[in-house]
Amino acid sequence: MTPKERVIAQIEHKETDFIPYTLYFEEDWDGSIKDGVLEQVNSYYGNNSWRDKIDNHIIQVPTVNFGVDYESGKTISTDMYGTQWRVNKRPMHVERPALEKPTLSGYKFPNLNAFFDEGWYERVLQLIDEKKDYFLGATRKEDYFLVTSIGFGLFERSWNMRGFENALIDSIANPDFYQELIERIFEQQMMLLDRLLTLPLDGILLGDDFAYQNGIMIGVERWRKYFKPYLAKMYAKIHQAGKYTLHHMCGSEAEILPELIEIGLDVYESVQPEAKNNSPYRLKKMYGKNITFWGGLGSQSTIPFGTPSEIKLEVSKLCKEMGKGGGYILECAKPIQPETPTENVVAVIEAFAEQAGISI
Repeated sequence: MTPKERVIAQIEHKETDFIPYTLYFEEDWDGSIKDGVLEQVNSYYGNNSWRDKIDNHIIQVPTVNFGVDYESGKTISTDMYGTQWRVNKRPMHVERPALEKPTLSGYKFPNLNAFFDEGWYERVLQLIDEKKDYFLGATRKEDYFLVTSIGFGLFERSWNMRGFENALIDSIANPDFYQELIERIFEQQMMLLDRLLTLPLDGILLGDDFAYQNGIMIGVERWRKYFKPYLAKMYAKIHQAGKYTLHHMCGSEAEILPELIEIGLDVYESVQPEAKNNSPYRLKKMYGKNITFWGGLGSQSTIPFGTPSEIKLEVSKLCKEMGKGGGYILECAKPIQPETPTENVVAVIEAFAEQAGISI
């Protein structure tokens, strides 16, 4: 099977010869990007040839430019919406929101063309043809499952534009404004989808951290009011184009997962096992026939604090139990962090490779 066939089979709830996987690394951040984790691993193996053996089955294709400059050494970078970000710290954070008051009066959303540089379509087609894995710096020859992203989702874009605390207050104290803001963000994201869905991709990866460790941040009822109807329309548009819906969501999404399935979510990523009621094994038992899970290896527990043998045992368990009947893609719940002990990083790499029959 090709990587693409393997991923699609899992999404269609069919077992495969081994579990498809992705393995990402969080790079050090101090005003410039440094491959801290990757350099550690290169040193351990004596070279970087191990990267060519890791075969990320899903390749994320960069398409949309949101205007945040991470790499020039700047302290502050302003995105297309007018929000100022502090980008010399890890993680980057909002320094000054685009909307300092709860009103859209006088505010103009960026023109759609601002997100796409000249010749973007041809450039993206070239990237697709190259099948370059930007997370590992490797170019692939086989057929891979290709996705792209429209950036921050409805909730995240709202607090990017208003500031996090202001957005939460707006959802209660200024509901008419907040509803209008979400609707305008939705309209623009639908236009972004119109363009991206013309590309020869397999799916769209949306992103929205609706939850923290204990549940939905604005509450389930407000999530239903502000986000569910719009997400349903976005999922429907993606399906109508013949592509799969994938959604990155950190924290405990357990309260809304049945409703995400109801409105058409195909793949839930990143499945953080430490969050409340979010054990991948529990979710698999409850919903595994109706959705595919992508993630599940604990980035707040097993990876940084487990032993190498514990890491390998957990990867084996995930592949065996989550892969039963299909519906699973192996991944760390978050990219491997810079502070992770080198022996644990190596254990993750080798466990992923071994389950795929690869020797590092």
